[in-house]
Amino acid sequence: MRGDGDGWVEAEDGAYFWGLHGAAGLLLRAPGADGVATVLLQHRAPWSHQGGTWSLPGGARDSHETVEEAAVREAEEEAGLSADQLVVRGAVVTASVAGAKGSCWTYTTVIAEAPAPLETVPNRESSELRWVAEDEVADLPLHPGFAASWPRLRTAAAAYPFEVTDEA
Repeated sequence: MRGDGDGWVEAEDGAYFWGLHGAAGLLLRAPGADGVATVLLQHRAPWSHQGGTWSLPGGARDSHETVEEAAVREAEEEAGLSADQLVVRGAVVTASVAGAKGSCWTYTTVIAEAPAPLETVPNRESSELRWVAEDEVADLPLHPGFAASWPRLRTAAAAYPFEVTDEA
């Protein structure tokens, strides 16, 4: 059911995490005009959790969704992207937290690529969407969870080199 994942999960230590069935985000990569790898980042709206930081489009996973479906849906909602514009390459569980009632909350980052930086349309959860060179991501004020996982994600994403197509 659409939206049945919206809600907070309490961890054993009393911290709260968004997504009753876990959460997923999309690390979308594209070659920039100079061939340098870029990633789509979201500047989180001030009112949101960890507002004012940079992260990936993402959010709560619904009960019927795979992590890939959830990440692509969130990218459509938050950045105006559609599934046919990108190719999913893999997924990495970037956070796993023991829940207060024996459950386990996870955040999975889905790695995808596009042939070039795509036009985006931010929703109310974004102050801005921006394509950023991979070498410059860590220079921004990142969401703490994304900052902690960025080195691992960057290495994982590099395992999926851009597919080059020759056009006549």
